[in-house]
Amino acid sequence: MKILVINAGSSSLKYQLYDMTNESVLAKGLVERIGMDSSIVTHKPTGLPDVVEVSEILEHTTAIRKVLGLLTHAEHGVIASIDEIQAVGHRVVHGGEYFKESALVDSNVKSKIRQLFDLAPLHNPASMMGIKATEANMPGVPQVVVFDTAFHQTMPEKAYLYPIPRVIYNKYKVRRYGAHGTSHEYVSKVAAEFLGKSTKDLKIITCHIGNGASVTAIHEGCSIDTSMGLTPLEGLMMGTRSGDLDPAIVPYVMNKEDLTVNEVNSMLNKHSGLLAISGVSSDMREITEGMQNGDANSTLAFEMYEYRLRKYIASYVATMNGVDVIVFTAGVGENSVVLREKVCENLTYLGVELDKSLNEIRSGESRRISSANSKVEVLVIPTNEELVIARDTNRIVQSFA
Repeated sequence: MKILVINAGSSSLKYQLYDMTNESVLAKGLVERIGMDSSIVTHKPTGLPDVVEVSEILEHTTAIRKVLGLLTHAEHGVIASIDEIQAVGHRVVHGGEYFKESALVDSNVKSKIRQLFDLAPLHNPASMMGIKATEANMPGVPQVVVFDTAFHQTMPEKAYLYPIPRVIYNKYKVRRYGAHGTSHEYVSKVAAEFLGKSTKDLKIITCHIGNGASVTAIHEGCSIDTSMGLTPLEGLMMGTRSGDLDPAIVPYVMNKEDLTVNEVNSMLNKHSGLLAISGVSSDMREITEGMQNGDANSTLAFEMYEYRLRKYIASYVATMNGVDVIVFTAGVGENSVVLREKVCENLTYLGVELDKSLNEIRSGESRRISSANSKVEVLVIPTNEELVIARDTNRIVQSFA
């Protein structure tokens, strides 16, 4: 079965085409600046030269039509016909309490995704545009939605409820949902396979550290707590997001600066985090470079980032009464040698012992970076959310065949 995986944003669309007979990627790419007359399409067919095109793409239906044209192109394509694509899988950020697992798209599923627009106003509407655009271009082809929040639906009430009046939860479902669930689930399973064990026999802390970042406590294969909350703003300090702060700051700053709700929301999501403290960048590579060059603000930004990450890891050790494995993944987690080193240096009380030579190895493969004497396994595992989506799509479509 060949499956097209789509991750639709408000003005972008990422895609990968999988051959599920061997889970190989036939092609992948990105459509940027949708809605503009200078949209950029980057198409990367496996084994063939990359293709970059600039053209007018005003909405997602045209974007998917363009993608399908490239996939079947006589020179740049990897399949002879659209008919070879037997299913489409979509990443959807928020599934609320409706979805504890991936689902086959039908009118009821689409209705529920729409009902969740308020909980993910930047993401769920974009996903719906991707679903509609697929329907327009590929009528009758089954579609599956895979939710970032689904993996975290195993959290107990004590972890997902906020200590606010219960009526707020009852009326508006204000609670912790988490995010990056497909990534946390994937790397935890790979970690167990790497160690030759079952996830049910392990206490795992997974650190998905990219521009957006989250940490999850996984006990017996289930998420029991995670750092992101109602939205992806809660939790760790991130590239441009503040993460945890005193909620009283919001009305205080709004009053002092005469800010609107939208303005303060923009401040906390787009102008905080590493960017705000460093004054230079939201990119950990540039922060690290600035720190190494003696820039005080970059140093402070890095130290705050590492400190907050380490606190979350420690809190989840308490949550599970121990830890067997710590996993680093995503852009920063997989590539920042210095961040992993600093975190592990400050977890020695847990019995964590880093092998610096292993930590400095750069590889696209899963690998151990803890020493042979470490009481806690520390692993670096490249995440693959698209493969999770393809696998779930394949499983669900096969079950309905």
